[in-house]
Amino acid sequence: MHLYFHPLSTYSQKTVIAFHEKATRFTPEIVQLMQPEGRAAYRKIYPLGKLPLLVDADRTIPESSIIIEYLDQRVPGGTRLIPADPDVSRRVRFHDRIFDLYLNNPCATIFFDGLKPEGQRNPGAVAEARETIEAVYAYLDDHLAKSTWAVGDAFSMADCAAAPALGYLRNLHPFASRPRITAYWNRLAERPSVVRVLDEAKPYLAKMSA
Repeated sequence: MHLYFHPLSTYSQKTVIAFHEKATRFTPEIVQLMQPEGRAAYRKIYPLGKLPLLVDADRTIPESSIIIEYLDQRVPGGTRLIPADPDVSRRVRFHDRIFDLYLNNPCATIFFDGLKPEGQRNPGAVAEARETIEAVYAYLDDHLAKSTWAVGDAFSMADCAAAPALGYLRNLHPFASRPRITAYWNRLAERPSVVRVLDEAKPYLAKMSA
């Protein structure tokens, strides 16, 4: 399996966490989307230019959630990321969407807006993103009163999605005042698959900061 990704990309991190949970090897290829040459070369492989992308023999599988479902269907070992029970699997997919659409995407809005020159920033979009995040925080802090992981007591695809978003948001839009989210993040941050992905990102974060 050949995975096109970048260690700083949240959707890439989500997918790599799943690979580690499934104890499945893959051939990594880092794509430099922020560089014109890298972006142009990658668009020849995948015209939409989005990360991550899995190529497995003659199959090309885009989108992090679809890649994770593909892994879960084909790799018998490791963590079961999509539960067999249809009702539980529905709730996993729902929370996967919550974390992707209403935490991760608003997080990206805040992050990339902060990289723009002052005159090109969009404070309205950032304010809307923060409002969405706060709504999810309120929901999640209540939800986690009765759940160890995103859905019940078993780690799942939804947790793969939560970890990268919360990893960035702890600095971009802190949740320290939300005790259950903080405790959940601490559990995620101790998970070996998440630790590994965060460690792999550190050199790239240091380079970006410099």
